[in-house]
Amino acid sequence: MNPDPTDTRTKILEAAVRVFAEKGYHDTRMDDIVTESNTSKGSLYFHFPGKQEIFFGLIETFTSLLESRLDSSIQAEAHGSEQVEAVLSASLRLFSQYRPLAKIVLVQAVGLGAAFEERRRAINNRFSAIVQARIEKGIADGSLPPQNAEFAARAWVGALNEIVIHWIYTGSPDLETSIPEMKTFLLRSIGAQEKNPTPPKETPAP
Repeated sequence: MNPDPTDTRTKILEAAVRVFAEKGYHDTRMDDIVTESNTSKGSLYFHFPGKQEIFFGLIETFTSLLESRLDSSIQAEAHGSEQVEAVLSASLRLFSQYRPLAKIVLVQAVGLGAAFEERRRAINNRFSAIVQARIEKGIADGSLPPQNAEFAARAWVGALNEIVIHWIYTGSPDLETSIPEMKTFLLRSIGAQEKNPTPPKETPAP
């Protein structure tokens, strides 16, 4: 029985995540990925003509995974403001779960050339469009105040990117434990009322 080519492609991409995350794009060789994936050069080049195509495959994998998670989280909420809150929680949990992949997409793709920047910008645009649509829904259903939805979405996504990139470099703040505080800050920026707001931290008595 012939091996499933889909399984081989997945093995290659999973190995590439580990190698790229450790060595970076420029220092990674195709042979490194062959060794890490325990496949052959023939299999690797059958699925991916070069290193750039592997990198682009990882970017598309991450984008599809992000959109799938966000779509699932949105479906469970009725109002626009609740959907925005769901998008925030789902995206932060995804970044936390797939840190090496997030590092490749959000950090390593920067400065690698026009083709890489185009892919990276496409992710930001798709993410911003999802948030914008949820903000527009919130304005329409009255759960969010009137505002420039496109501007708000891009500012919101920019702030989230900065938080995640800092976490990728330093490991702090921990995304999972910081979700409540981040939700409070980012939702207030668009006038949303949280379903379960984080209580303010008590200041110890002098």
